Amino acid sequence: MIRILLVLVLFGSVQGRRVRGQGGQTQRAETPESFPLDFTAVEGNMDSFMTQVKSLAQSLYPCSSQRLDQDMKLQFLVNSSVTCNDGTPAGYYIKESRGSRRWLIFLEGGWYCFSKHTCDSRYETMRRLMSSSKWPMTRTGTGILSPQPEENPHWWNANRVFVPYCSSDVWSGSTTKTDQNDYAFMGSLIIQEVIKDLLAIGLDSAKVLLLAGSSAGGTGVLLNVDHVAELLKDLGHGSVQVRGLADSGWFLDNKQYRNTDCIDTVNCAPTDAIQRGIRYWASVVPEHCRRVFEGEEWNCFFGYKVHPTLKSPVFVVQWLFDEAQLTVDNIHLTGQTLQEGKWRYIQNLGNELRNTMKNVPAMFAPACLSHEIITRSYWMDVHVKGTSLPRALQCWDRSLQNSLRNHSNSSSVRAPPRGCPLHLIDSCPWPHCNPTCPTIRDQLTGQEMSVIQFLTHLGFDVQRMAQQQGMDPNKLLSMLSNGT
Repeated sequence: MIRILLVLVLFGSVQGRRVRGQGGQTQRAETPESFPLDFTAVEGNMDSFMTQVKSLAQSLYPCSSQRLDQDMKLQFLVNSSVTCNDGTPAGYYIKESRGSRRWLIFLEGGWYCFSKHTCDSRYETMRRLMSSSKWPMTRTGTGILSPQPEENPHWWNANRVFVPYCSSDVWSGSTTKTDQNDYAFMGSLIIQEVIKDLLAIGLDSAKVLLLAGSSAGGTGVLLNVDHVAELLKDLGHGSVQVRGLADSGWFLDNKQYRNTDCIDTVNCAPTDAIQRGIRYWASVVPEHCRRVFEGEEWNCFFGYKVHPTLKSPVFVVQWLFDEAQLTVDNIHLTGQTLQEGKWRYIQNLGNELRNTMKNVPAMFAPACLSHEIITRSYWMDVHVKGTSLPRALQCWDRSLQNSLRNHSNSSSVRAPPRGCPLHLIDSCPWPHCNPTCPTIRDQLTGQEMSVIQFLTHLGFDVQRMAQQQGMDPNKLLSMLSNGT
């Protein structure tokens, strides 16, 4: 394999040099953008291997001082009747990877609005999430959207698509902008049109399509992954293996810590907001879930209720102490010491999330206080039980491939290869008890905080917790200091 790589790199070097054309004029030979190769079968120290290959390619390439264009470029939908909230055209950003039959489509997140009042307010303060009028022409991918193998070891050479969120409907709506309706809500239709457009430029020959998303985009994955699979089948492309990756979109319809009136997006309980929104957006939910909860389709927006009804395999990524969940539950960490009731509520939230995910076959749930991860540059650094998220996703991919080879249902997940876990959830009971959690910063000063400082900041009582655990307080402090 190394010899093949060297030939390809040297070939690219020759192609990039100036050559003599007719009449003695100097011409630039056409330079291939890249040589996307699929190394998913390579085992061992993949990261080190790819870093060496990349360094070699850059050293031999005559234009190595110039950054190869890896950004995703904006394309508006061919069907111009499918729009953002304000009627401006919807679209997507794409970077194709020639030769790759794997496609990654990412749905952006960003809350929602559920009434004229909340949508008017959103349009004034967060217009980029309702309009395409000021979208940039390119976007740089990070995390799972990164083209760099050292940052994205398993999906770096896939065809990468980023779909901006401009429908404010958790990717569920199907209603147009009219004289009577100030806003369009077309999230589910935007996804369908993106799929149709991509079929014309290579998705028709895809082997795997991973529909991913974070926050509202993560919930959007749960709501749309089966629709995407059904659309491809109806259009004659049923051989494409459609999968979902839902990040930070597994919300609970639990009771708020402190009940408030549903007057704005942040303070409104999720159940109230979705019940209002689903009518305002003319939402479309997965068919099986719709039948299970007929008349109360709002239930399909909550992961633990919709997930068991899905046909397509979905990998769930969820912080056990999700900041967005705490916000809608009216738990605000604003630098004040938490009362015991709030502290107990936060711990119970982690327990509730664990209980709702115990039957999810493929998942990654660190005990951290955060929100979103798969497009963060640090997404490789967080581990659960010694396994990173990219590694867990690779194990999931291999497990699904093994299921297909064994002629099983593509949505089932068999036991992964030895040393390749899929069901990863922290068991420690409080926020940031996992030592690989993202850095915590004091919201007032911006300074980094240690785990002990953070827990003390929240009002954590070491003496009392040690007594509850039947431990010596000094031993508990030592464990916290070591992050164990």
